[in-house]
Amino acid sequence: MGDEVPAELVESLQATAREVRRDVVRMNLASRGGYLGGSLSVADLLTALLFRELRVDPQRPAWADRDRLVLSKGHAAAALYSALALRGFFPRDELTTFRQFGSRLQGMPDRIRLPMVDASTGALGQGLGMAVGMALDARLDRRATRVYAVLGDGECQAGGTWESLMAGAHHRLGNLVVVIDRNGFESDGPIESVLGIEPLVEKLRAFGYRTEEIDGHDFREILGAFAHARAATDRPSVVVARTVKGKGVSFMENTHVWHARAPTKDEAERALLELGLSPSEAAR
Repeated sequence: MGDEVPAELVESLQATAREVRRDVVRMNLASRGGYLGGSLSVADLLTALLFRELRVDPQRPAWADRDRLVLSKGHAAAALYSALALRGFFPRDELTTFRQFGSRLQGMPDRIRLPMVDASTGALGQGLGMAVGMALDARLDRRATRVYAVLGDGECQAGGTWESLMAGAHHRLGNLVVVIDRNGFESDGPIESVLGIEPLVEKLRAFGYRTEEIDGHDFREILGAFAHARAATDRPSVVVARTVKGKGVSFMENTHVWHARAPTKDEAERALLELGLSPSEAAR
């Protein structure tokens, strides 16, 4: 399917992902905190999910037959909030309240405050277990719901992730898709230096998953992988998306320094210039 994706669709998704990245920079500057690197790396994946793959309705956020999205790497909440706002789930100007006291947009997703969020996450290694439960529930209720769990690669160091993978394979949950944002870094440094997870693809296949490795910034490959996962109804799927930590901002790319650091005003302006804004727009 990757080769069949219209160029106009790719361009539209690229433009939306660029807006997500701009929002992420602004939100982290205003809140003086957040997680820039992993939010920038996952922006394309969340854009593809919310603007193309998922059956959701912004006018009916609690629609029973909607597809579910579990952002297990909850520290990338800024990217999720931006994508949800751009998709029409809530006003975009609410993004300015990110991480403020009393705001619905806390540092980690909160489904009680935000009905369009399917799971409260942030404790790494737990989101996939919730996604497995949702997928099993949908099958028992004979609903067409599909469940997508977005994990960070650092989460693949957690035992709970592998227990949940075993459960998904045991129940042959063909309506479950695991998306791993494989940007190669966590808070303390490179994944493979802190606690290596390779050979990741081979492990996932051995656990019984239809596994595909893609460029997580190429929308043709992303949408193609999702199409292949939909066709694999006999077992769950994993998409290992090779991404760049800090994608889109040269001085933030491929380093753990920006995992949880907020930018200064000058750094944010530099980032926004690289993300296509004019000098006057970047300085606002």
